[in-house]
Amino acid sequence: MKTSEMDDAVIQKYRPMEGKPVSFSRAEMTEVVLPNDTNVLGNVLGGRVMHLIDIACAIAAHRHSNSYVVTASVDYLDFRSPIRVGELIILKSSVNRVFNTSMEVGVKVFSENVLTGERRHTSSAYLTFVAIDENREARKIAPLILETAEDRRRFREAGERRKIRLAHRYKRRPQHRKA
Repeated sequence: MKTSEMDDAVIQKYRPMEGKPVSFSRAEMTEVVLPNDTNVLGNVLGGRVMHLIDIACAIAAHRHSNSYVVTASVDYLDFRSPIRVGELIILKSSVNRVFNTSMEVGVKVFSENVLTGERRHTSSAYLTFVAIDENREARKIAPLILETAEDRRRFREAGERRKIRLAHRYKRRPQHRKA
């Protein structure tokens, strides 16, 4: 079987609304940190890391939903340690949970020293994406198939984060009063 035939077989196996396993949409990106990406101390800019996080997570969301996606929120982002000029920045993302038209995608960011091979976990984040159709309307997303204990843990935790996200969102809404 040729590679393209194998790819077609995998795609056919997971028809859009039948659900897809977490492993189907995982994404990994790697880039070299160049001087243009850094501050005066030689550390990658936080905004650059955020940009790459958004892209890595969007790739996983696109793969799962087979549609355009838009970033709806960034729940949480921490910077544990700096990534220095000349190091590799590695981003690993996967869909944690699908709701109706939205999904949570998690990402872990690592730095890798190209001379020693040492790898450090430098950041983590959770982003919510909404799938949209060609008319830019929200569209239903296929369910997530959980294959491992890790998939199930991430699924459960995403549900808890969603409760917090929604409670916070409704708390911030302006109050409309009738005159």
